[in-house]
Amino acid sequence: MTCRGSVKFLQLWSRVASARLSSHYYVSGTLHSAHPLVCCRYKSKKSSDSLSSVIQPIAVQPAAKNADDIDIGEELTGAIRKENMLKLLMQFHSREEVKKLAQSYGLDHSLFHKAFLSFRNFCIKSEQLPVDLHIVFSDILQGSGHVDDIFPYFLKHSYEVFPHLESMEDLKKISDLRYPANWYPEARSIQRKFIFHAGPTNSGKTYHALERFIKAESGVYCGPLKLLASEVFYKCNEAGTPCDLVTGEERRYAHEDQTSSAHVACTVEMASLATPYDVAVIDEIQMIKDQQRGWAWTRAVLGLYAKEIHVCGEASTIDLIKELALSTGEEVEVRKYKRLTNLTFLDYSVGKFENIRPGDCVVCFSKNDIYYVTRQLELLNKECAVIYGSLPPSTKLAQSSKFNDVNSSCKVMVATDAIGMGLNLAIKRIVFYSVMKPMLNEKGEKEMDLISTSQALQIAGRAGRYNTAYENGEVTTFYTKDLKILKDIVNQPIESIKQGGLHPTADQIELFAFHLPKATLSNLIEIFEQICALDSTTYFMCKMEDFKFLADMIEHVPLPLRVRYVFCCAPISVKQPFSCTMFLQFARRFSRSEPLTLDWLCQRIGWPMKPAGNLADLMHLESVFDVLDLYLWLSYRFQDMFPDPVMVRVLQTELDQIIQIGVRNIVQLVKNQQNGSQEMVDSEDNFVMKTRNMKLSHKRPLDYDLQKAKEIQSSENKAAVRKLSQKLLDSGELSSETLEKLRKEWLQEVKQSGQMTEDDEK
Repeated sequence: MTCRGSVKFLQLWSRVASARLSSHYYVSGTLHSAHPLVCCRYKSKKSSDSLSSVIQPIAVQPAAKNADDIDIGEELTGAIRKENMLKLLMQFHSREEVKKLAQSYGLDHSLFHKAFLSFRNFCIKSEQLPVDLHIVFSDILQGSGHVDDIFPYFLKHSYEVFPHLESMEDLKKISDLRYPANWYPEARSIQRKFIFHAGPTNSGKTYHALERFIKAESGVYCGPLKLLASEVFYKCNEAGTPCDLVTGEERRYAHEDQTSSAHVACTVEMASLATPYDVAVIDEIQMIKDQQRGWAWTRAVLGLYAKEIHVCGEASTIDLIKELALSTGEEVEVRKYKRLTNLTFLDYSVGKFENIRPGDCVVCFSKNDIYYVTRQLELLNKECAVIYGSLPPSTKLAQSSKFNDVNSSCKVMVATDAIGMGLNLAIKRIVFYSVMKPMLNEKGEKEMDLISTSQALQIAGRAGRYNTAYENGEVTTFYTKDLKILKDIVNQPIESIKQGGLHPTADQIELFAFHLPKATLSNLIEIFEQICALDSTTYFMCKMEDFKFLADMIEHVPLPLRVRYVFCCAPISVKQPFSCTMFLQFARRFSRSEPLTLDWLCQRIGWPMKPAGNLADLMHLESVFDVLDLYLWLSYRFQDMFPDPVMVRVLQTELDQIIQIGVRNIVQLVKNQQNGSQEMVDSEDNFVMKTRNMKLSHKRPLDYDLQKAKEIQSSENKAAVRKLSQKLLDSGELSSETLEKLRKEWLQEVKQSGQMTEDDEK
């Protein structure tokens, strides 16, 4: 990594790292989770408020002397003293009439001031002014002109500094997103019919849609995860209907001769809108509201070229689908389903790990909780299966198979909400270890917040599964203080989904770049977001913070705009430093037209990999797996530059086995991590957030319970710290004077960070 690239990467990484929260602490050498981490809202960053805030001025260099070394303006009217010119410019800047006139040309107060500073710099530092501008200054100084006469020259300069002003009408037309249904001529050329299968988890809604899909002459299944697409791929082929699999990283054919089948199971982003189908299935339609991926479901609903479209998901999305179908003049038939098995919310919590029993799944919302809970259960000789989001799909399947196997000694699962979709699990009881999780709000800001009613029901619904040993499911919490909160959450009505996501296409951004050739890709996206027009009653603009982060990271790498755009669409976690570093190296090597061979890749990732010795090693292995995924994703878009996808997939298979070994021994990894005194940071879920007071302008329904839980947890934390300090004093490892000094230093640091109130200090 070059010096320039290293500095750029560190600056960008610090921006991401400064948006994370650590929700764990250590007491007596043991990793604990701060439960519940009670707050109402924590924000990570403030979004831009206006177009002016995202427009970057272009530097205009002062004029040099011409080749003949003759200043014609000076020859005609005489020399102008710089101080006199400066006085005229300040008079020009202070006139309200000038500011109003500038505003009519699109220069608001902020842009006017920036443009003036550039214009003043140009006038004062130029060795030789343009002739006509020189004459205007001279006329004003001699009393034969007015200071307002400078405005045409100022406006011309402003258009050079802010080129968007001259092409604003064109930019507005390009970013007009009010009628997205018109983007898909193939879909508009036929009369489609929607069948909405609405129901809770384990109600058979997707089963009925897939039955129609399998029996059709041709079809496409669009799912949110590779796991779901793979499951449909296998199910369809086993039923005797040839079906291909298409994901961002993989293409698999049902036919040995590699010819395409009439049926395709794919992730929703990969759905072809130009291929005609008899039947299409869009699964988990409620994800159309997702702040980052919602655009893919909107695109599928409006653009699939299929006569019959089966939509599966929550009933909360029915009205939106009807609204979208109304814009295309199409019919929606609704079929509602009830849950096939009983689900009971218990009146008591688990309370302690000894009460965890076979068939339980403890649901956590951070890796640190996963590690802690798993170790506590293993200490009680309760073998656990472990599933969380960043594990490879095959590892998740292996863990779920171990848990489902009636002959296995593993009878308990510890998982994040990654179990909510894509895995068939025989769970008797769901135990919520927490009712709060990090998430994005409507503004794209990171927060710790209560899980939504939809999320709670989705997870709780995994308990009890039709045709398994545990048909009737149960739901509770681990902590008593969370039980009432959970019941309040699930008893609230699910909010109707009003909007579907949209985002700019590569073609739109290329047109923007034509009008703004000197703007960076991330700046083009920011400008697009500010000036785009959309029907806010039906659509919202998806957040593209990760896209802009990646665009900034490789901005210094010379790449064509279209290639840069594709790279920035890559599915990698910007929270993982190793993944981001490799992303940057991929872009650099690509820019030099040097193929990314298997040998080159193995050198960079340090292949062969060793089994994890601690949790940090396991997280690194997961990052390496993500890098291999990134290689495969890019290989299907730039085949010549990423020539070894087959061998990379072999590496992934081997790495997956190594990761599975680590997950099976995760308790030992936790011990090794603690013995090495290395504090784990939950890079998947944690981010630093500024604490806001509980006194909010608006109160959420559960604020009272949250405040009460916060007070309980605060006292528990303080008691734990006192317990540790007393042990150190009793053992003689710490004197009372040193303890008091440490306490004062700690208080001073916390005060400076603004994270302590007067009550906390007391």
